[in-house]
Amino acid sequence: MGRILAIDYGSKRVGLAVTDPLQLIATALTTVGSHEIMSFLEDYIKKESVDCIVVGDAKNLDGSAADSTRLIEDFVKGLRKKFPQMQIEMQDERFTSKLAFHAMLQSGISKTKRRDKKMVDKISAVLILQSYLERRSNSF
Repeated sequence: MGRILAIDYGSKRVGLAVTDPLQLIATALTTVGSHEIMSFLEDYIKKESVDCIVVGDAKNLDGSAADSTRLIEDFVKGLRKKFPQMQIEMQDERFTSKLAFHAMLQSGISKTKRRDKKMVDKISAVLILQSYLERRSNSF
């Protein structure tokens, strides 16, 4: 069984999270620049078995498309072209950045580290992946 890789895609940075090989636990992986994501994924997928890529789907509170929706859709089109055999899923990412910041606050992370956008992006990717895993387990 391969891992599931989650992506919190942004115009500047991309947060990444991954499951263990049994697809049970979501863990932060890294943050890379948006311009580096395709080469990073290509290298990662060569080294690790990945069954599925989950991309955070940006939506407004009312479910309408967010400002970044078009950017994410273009990214997903590129993913499908680059990795045509890969299963690619979308996962609602509403509130993930706020939840990530709240999680950092609750865990006692210093104010300086809470300002680190890379950390927020990684934690957001973990939350996207965890939400996907929960949704998937509820559908069985």
